[in-house]
Amino acid sequence: MRRARPRNPATHSPCSSASASKPRCVARIEEFAQTASSRSRARLRMKLPAIIFFLLCSLPSTPAHAQELTLPDCDSKPHAPLDAGGKAAVVLFFVSPFCPTTKSFMAEINQISGDHAEKARFFLIHSDPAVTPEVAFQHAEMSGVRMTVLLDTEQKLARHAGARVTPETVVFSPQGAVLYRGRVNDLYLGPTKRQRAATTRDLRDALEAVFAGRPVPEPQHEAQGCKISGIPQP
Repeated sequence: MRRARPRNPATHSPCSSASASKPRCVARIEEFAQTASSRSRARLRMKLPAIIFFLLCSLPSTPAHAQELTLPDCDSKPHAPLDAGGKAAVVLFFVSPFCPTTKSFMAEINQISGDHAEKARFFLIHSDPAVTPEVAFQHAEMSGVRMTVLLDTEQKLARHAGARVTPETVVFSPQGAVLYRGRVNDLYLGPTKRQRAATTRDLRDALEAVFAGRPVPEPQHEAQGCKISGIPQP
């Protein structure tokens, strides 16, 4: 008797672009369309692309293993930074205590996290392997940070989120989709080119759209700052 080959769960995902099978919900809609009356079938065919698009967008875009990712805080307590915990979004601030640009943004980062703490989960992420728990704790104390600080020493979260510099912000939906990636505002027009004051509020505008249930008008703005060591740059 030929032994059945075990299924590899890592390659079986209805949301994977490499999977040849369709999501079950989409297949059921198509089956219904084939059995409906001629008039209903014609109307449904016209609406089918929009229905399928809506369903696919509603499915989690983050792999299960990514949503289960845990990182330690300064006391080695594990946290799940991609778990929204019932809130509207997860906001990740990638920072470095060794980056002068990060220091320039800490006041605004703290203000934003304080203003919206009830609507989103906020995490301060250190993806530099050189940052120890002691250094991260000291940076948080000196900067007045009140959100959870996590150590991403293996850079798994930075790579998943697409973060390349500090400071850089990535906003995730509860389903794991990236809603916004980039700068906090335009205080810096280049890695070392600082204005007297910011003239935009990119992250605040993005969060206001998310909380209102609207699409983020500009979901990406290039962040300016210090490169994250070990992360491939474009």
